[in-house]
Amino acid sequence: MTRLTLRRPDDWHLHLRDGDLLAGVIDDSARHFARALVMPNLVPPVRTGAEAAHYRARILAALPPWADFTPLMTLYLTEDTNPRDILCAWRAGLVTAVKLYPAGATTNSASGVRDFDRVRGALEAMAAAGVPLCVHGEVTDPAVDIFDREAVFLDRVLEPLRRTTPGLRVVLEHVTTAEGLAYVRAGGPAIAGTITAHHLAINRNAILAGGIRPHYYCLPVAKREHHRLALLAAATAAEPAFFLGTDSAPHPDADKLAPCGCAGCYTAPVALAVLAELFAAAGALARLERFASLNGAAFYGLAPNLATVTLERGPPLPPPAPRPAGTARVTVFDPGFPLHWRVV
Repeated sequence: MTRLTLRRPDDWHLHLRDGDLLAGVIDDSARHFARALVMPNLVPPVRTGAEAAHYRARILAALPPWADFTPLMTLYLTEDTNPRDILCAWRAGLVTAVKLYPAGATTNSASGVRDFDRVRGALEAMAAAGVPLCVHGEVTDPAVDIFDREAVFLDRVLEPLRRTTPGLRVVLEHVTTAEGLAYVRAGGPAIAGTITAHHLAINRNAILAGGIRPHYYCLPVAKREHHRLALLAAATAAEPAFFLGTDSAPHPDADKLAPCGCAGCYTAPVALAVLAELFAAAGALARLERFASLNGAAFYGLAPNLATVTLERGPPLPPPAPRPAGTARVTVFDPGFPLHWRVV
């Protein structure tokens, strides 16, 4: 197969940032994706319905005239979040989900949750109304090895949280481990998981073997090869509980290459090409549409997109140029293998 047409995909986990960064990267997502669930971890974070409305307006203003792209907004859950505000924003159609960051787990998560008892009222209101909770699934305990933090989070945090909040709909975002996959599979229809293109493409050797490669550093950090293969098997089988969330996370190169560099891979320009390469190698191109375009919409209760996108296989593509963002530049993710597929 050298040509594949599928319904336009959705990105169920996207960082668009703000200001110059937003203006510099928005085209890459709008070109390939019809909808995207936009993360709220700005500085300061998007905590209320009013703030979500203002952020959405800034995104729409940054879109080029040709774009047919819908940002789906999220609220940042804090220990001071008012459950009434969540429900008002949800019922007004301003937000699609609420995002839970354990405090200190990743970029701009300092305002996240430390005491989960203090968000119990918000979670109970969300469960009653059917509002999805998107979870960055890692503990922040410094005694826990960074490569074990997802698995420990499932036992210490997520399972007790779901037991005490029956009916809560949960998305375990950017699953990186076989344990995470197994937890979602066993959790029933109220839980799903997103998988990124970069976690399908690289393991932890890409970050560390032969020298430190900051542009492969992300959180959750890439794991061992057997975890990557487990993720690839789940994605290419198009299991209904799993769907695409790129976690595309632009950072200026100066911040990525600093002595304490930022976590995040900027994958939006190449995510579909990387997926097509991996699905083709697995003999699963026919299932790419389910993973990228159908499963996520079904979980969120939305109709699939009617428009289509076509991918075509040709000679290897040159590495994508860095994206300018004001006076900064953002390096695009390189999967470490040639990309033959392109959106036409």
